[in-house]
Amino acid sequence: MESNTQFETYIADEIERHDGVAIPIRSGLLHRLLVRRCKCENLHPNPDDEFSQPSVGPSYRIISDYEKKFLNSERVYQNYFMGEEPIVVERIHPDGYMILNGHHRWAAAMRLGYPKIPIQVVNVVHNQEIKEIVQHSEHNKRVTLDLDEVVFYNGKQGQAEKALPFPLNKIYPDRLRLGIPALFRMLEKNGFDIWVYSMNYYSTDYIKALLRKYHLTATGIVTGTSKRTNPEDKKLMEALYVDNYLYTLHLDNAEVSMFDNVANEFRVYPINDPEHWSRDVINIIKELPSYD
Repeated sequence: MESNTQFETYIADEIERHDGVAIPIRSGLLHRLLVRRCKCENLHPNPDDEFSQPSVGPSYRIISDYEKKFLNSERVYQNYFMGEEPIVVERIHPDGYMILNGHHRWAAAMRLGYPKIPIQVVNVVHNQEIKEIVQHSEHNKRVTLDLDEVVFYNGKQGQAEKALPFPLNKIYPDRLRLGIPALFRMLEKNGFDIWVYSMNYYSTDYIKALLRKYHLTATGIVTGTSKRTNPEDKKLMEALYVDNYLYTLHLDNAEVSMFDNVANEFRVYPINDPEHWSRDVINIIKELPSYD
C-alpha cells in the first residue's frame, strides 16, 4: 500500500499528464452496455473534482473506510466490490476514462492493488455544449425541472404514466409522472426551452431515448449537478441564462418559481392541487405575463 504522499503525487502526475490533452468522447450504446469493468489504472482523476484539488484533496478517512470494507467483502463474498455502485466515468481521448463519481472508492481499490473495478460509462453535457445550445436557441423563455423529483415518477407524486411495453420497460425502467407529456407539449407549443437536471449521473443518451418513447424532447439535459460546484462556472452560466432568456420558470412539486429578467423580479406561484399537478402547472403558466 503506497503512502498518502505517494498517492497525492500520483494524482498530481495524472492530472498534469492529461491537462490540455484530454477531451471527452461520446460512447455508443454497445460500449455503454458492454463495458462494465476496467483496469483501475485506466481511470483518471477528474481535475474539476474536489478530490483532485490540493486545497481540499482526498479524504484518507473515507478511503480507509472503503479499504476496510473492501477487504471484508473480499473475505466474506470473494468480491471486494460487493454492494457498491459502479464508478461513474466518461470516456476520454487519448486513453481511458475520466472519473465523474466515485473517486474515493477508486482510490481505495488502487491503494489495495486490485487490478479492475466496476464502472458505468455515461455521456454527459459540458458547459461549452450548454453555452452553444443556449446561444443558438430560437426561444427566449426557459423552464427547468428536476428529473428525479418532478419528471420521473417516484411513488410520492400521485400517479405515473402508463409503463412502456416489454422489453422497453426493461431497457428504460424509469417511468414518467402522470401529465409530464402533456406539460412538455404545452411548453413546446408556447415557445419554451425545456431543461431537465439531475444530481445523478444519467447518461444523456438514456434520457433522450426515454423521452422519445413518449414522443418528447428536451432542449438540454444536465446530469451530475452535485459535482458542478465551481463558483466561477456557476456565475458564468447564470449570466448566460440572464442574457439569453426573458425569464426562467422552475417547476417543482409545490410551486412554480419565476425568475423575471425583464422586471428583475422573483415570483412564486403555489400549486394548490397536487393530485392534478400538471393541470395546475399548465394553468399557472398560461396566466403568466407574456413578453413576446
